[in-house]
Amino acid sequence: MELTNSLRKAVASLDKAKCRRELGWFKAEGTKCVLDTIAHFDVVALLATDAWLSSHRLDIAPECVVKVTRADMDRMTHLSTAPEVIAVYRIPDSRLSADSLRHGLTLALDGVQDPGNLGTIIRCADWFGIDNIICSHDTVDLYNPKVVMSTMGAISRVRVHYCDLPAMLEALGDIPVYGTFLNGSNIYASSLPACAVVVMGNEGKGISPEVERVINRRITIPSFRGGDDGSESLNVAMATAIVISEFKRSNSYGKN
Repeated sequence: MELTNSLRKAVASLDKAKCRRELGWFKAEGTKCVLDTIAHFDVVALLATDAWLSSHRLDIAPECVVKVTRADMDRMTHLSTAPEVIAVYRIPDSRLSADSLRHGLTLALDGVQDPGNLGTIIRCADWFGIDNIICSHDTVDLYNPKVVMSTMGAISRVRVHYCDLPAMLEALGDIPVYGTFLNGSNIYASSLPACAVVVMGNEGKGISPEVERVINRRITIPSFRGGDDGSESLNVAMATAIVISEFKRSNSYGKN
């Protein structure tokens, strides 16, 4: 495959959510990101320098391989330093029903905006064996290149779904839905079930009123600083790691 002007423009345009939706493509940039993902997605094109291709042997169709120069890469990447390889994948069809959330722990994200936060949360979910994350429609796009890179390959194993979050949570019926609030019950003193949904809110506003109405368990991570001199809150990715770690610890080893 040759690097045509239209392909170059298309790859560069994948920084924008609108273009990703229109083309049905997303991109992974850099050697680690590409090697972590290429076996798990349908490859549209692998764009790489001659030096990179000479040192990496991948089992993909030759017609998908496009040799490019570093100057070409500069025009297609969102990174400040151009990588030697970019993989373009088809966005997979990912469907979800409420029934599939009735087993184990599920994360729900309500309006998380920062790509780095979403990527880190996906990595945490992967580490703790969580298969599904459900997101409100205003959560940052999974296929934003910054999200893809920050998942460190976990995007290949954790399924992320966008939905009408209040409606999806309501459809769960008797499954407990936990939300993180400053005035919730101390998570370290709570009895936590193996099967539940845990909702994490927006970085600045927290959980929206619409989602809060369908939450039936309120928890908090207490500050051990005491007084008014400590941090106002935790970063949402950090808080997510603490919360799901406690759920998993509680059900794997029991309370001490």
